[in-house]
Amino acid sequence: MKRRIPLRKRLLVRLVSVSALIAVCSVAATAWLAVTTTTRALKEEQGQDLAADNRILAELSGYAAAHADWSGVGGTVRDLAARTGRRIALTTADRTVVADSAPRGTPLPPRPAATVDPLRTDTYTESGAQLSGIDPRAVGPYRLPDEERARLDALAVKRQRCYERHGLRSTLVRSASGRPVLTTPDGTDPARYGAESCEDGQLPTPTPTERRALDTLGELAQPCLSRAGLGPGGRMFLTFDPGAKDPFTGHQLLLKYAEPGTGDTGRAVQRCLRNARRVQLEPYVAPVAELFLGIGDRNPARFDMSPDNKARVVGVVGLVLAVTVVVTAVVAVRLVRPLRALTLAAQQPPELHVRVPVTTRDETGILAEAFNGLTERRERLEAQRKAMVSDIAHELRSPLTNIRGWLEVVRDGVVDPDPPLLDSLHEEALVLQRIIDDLQDLAAADAGTLRLHREPLRAGELLDQVAAAHRVAADAAGVTLRTETGGAAWLDADPVRMRQALGNLVSNALRHTPAHGTVTLAAHPDGDDVVLTVADTGPGIAPDDLPRVFERFWRAEKSRSRRTGGSGLGLPIVRHLVAAHGGTATAASEPGEGAVFSLRLPAVPPPADEP
Repeated sequence: MKRRIPLRKRLLVRLVSVSALIAVCSVAATAWLAVTTTTRALKEEQGQDLAADNRILAELSGYAAAHADWSGVGGTVRDLAARTGRRIALTTADRTVVADSAPRGTPLPPRPAATVDPLRTDTYTESGAQLSGIDPRAVGPYRLPDEERARLDALAVKRQRCYERHGLRSTLVRSASGRPVLTTPDGTDPARYGAESCEDGQLPTPTPTERRALDTLGELAQPCLSRAGLGPGGRMFLTFDPGAKDPFTGHQLLLKYAEPGTGDTGRAVQRCLRNARRVQLEPYVAPVAELFLGIGDRNPARFDMSPDNKARVVGVVGLVLAVTVVVTAVVAVRLVRPLRALTLAAQQPPELHVRVPVTTRDETGILAEAFNGLTERRERLEAQRKAMVSDIAHELRSPLTNIRGWLEVVRDGVVDPDPPLLDSLHEEALVLQRIIDDLQDLAAADAGTLRLHREPLRAGELLDQVAAAHRVAADAAGVTLRTETGGAAWLDADPVRMRQALGNLVSNALRHTPAHGTVTLAAHPDGDDVVLTVADTGPGIAPDDLPRVFERFWRAEKSRSRRTGGSGLGLPIVRHLVAAHGGTATAASEPGEGAVFSLRLPAVPPPADEP
């Protein structure tokens, strides 16, 4: 009976499930990796683009803050484009091209990225620009001439040395206007170190150039201050504040406006000062320009994965590959282990009859069970072969020994070759002939060369012929031999071979049926088959011996006496003859109630000429 494997235990299902799991994990990991890495790379790219855009805008704003026009900006634009890989174009408000890093005739991007106006900027990150909206590099009239710079530098160096005598380290930096400014690394107030004597008031004092620019700024701011309701008595002044930074006049100089007695520096004042400063600086800076940014010709594929992202991709791919290999290896080992055990068992010498432990319930486990079954059958066949060789030797030795012994005594003149002796020798020769004929029939059946001459055969007539052939032997043994036929049944069979098969069964039945017993031959149709039976009333067959009755040379009586049985080839010949006709032979028995041998053969319709 074919064993049904649970669906979840089938090898195909397990392989498909594991493959699907590995594929899902790989796809999920790859998708996660792609999304994560792409998102990170895009963010980095966006950050890099934003930083590059801000750097471009800052440098161009610085150029505009230091130049009164754009006439020489072409070199700066080309240099920025080469360093950033971007296309940079500057135009006037009416889209007249001022400078462009792309070849002439290249269309502009649809929209400008920013407006370059050093007097109104909100992207420059230096201190002061975010508060005033003016690029701190736009100094205009506040730029100090060389002689004023030299005088301020000398004052700054003098103060720096004074700081050092008090143990205060300072750094000398220069503002956009050229004014030197001393700063401490941590913004420490020099007064905390007792350096008040170094503050002589000379360094923060405005120079003539700065004073003229401040006066002009005050005049420009006065109309705005008047409109804001601030009286004309107010004044513009510079004050020193170590914690403050003014990018136009120096890191520690603050430009303030105050009315007499109030010191007002409110929002209105600051607004007026910013507007006045823009008016004051406008002649010194380049006019407003539109900035267009695009993909540069030298770097058409702007998106490029960073080394960190590449390393991350390689790492995750390696991890997914490692996990896949490990899972596949584990599954492969579990699947191959029983196959390897089968291979090792199959490579062992046949005489060892090695068996494989069944550890799974899938196809591999069934294969292991089948292998063990084959091993057991091979072991039984080997035992049968050895027993058969011994039985053949025994069956042939007895008649040959008898013939040889009588021939030797005749040759020696001990016994005369009278007719009874010759009859005995002839009987022994017939026994040998029957054994050889039976072995030849079995060999032909095993080789598939057993010749059959089929013809329509009535089952009832076949039983009558067999019964007539054994009637004398039955009468001699005191056994009643009878036939029973239930309905007309026809066979397509070889009559000689079928009489041989039934004759072997009847001979065995007569041999094992005691006197006054009965042997019954019967035939009856059963569906599409015809069942022929030979039943006796003998002692029956033991249950342990019943499965072996059709084995060659097997006999329940181990002494193999001629008085209790034949050679042990009759029933195997019956089974092979019936199998050659497409039928089956079975035996049934109850100890003490006799035995029944049944031959089931295919039935055929009667010939057309039969009534």
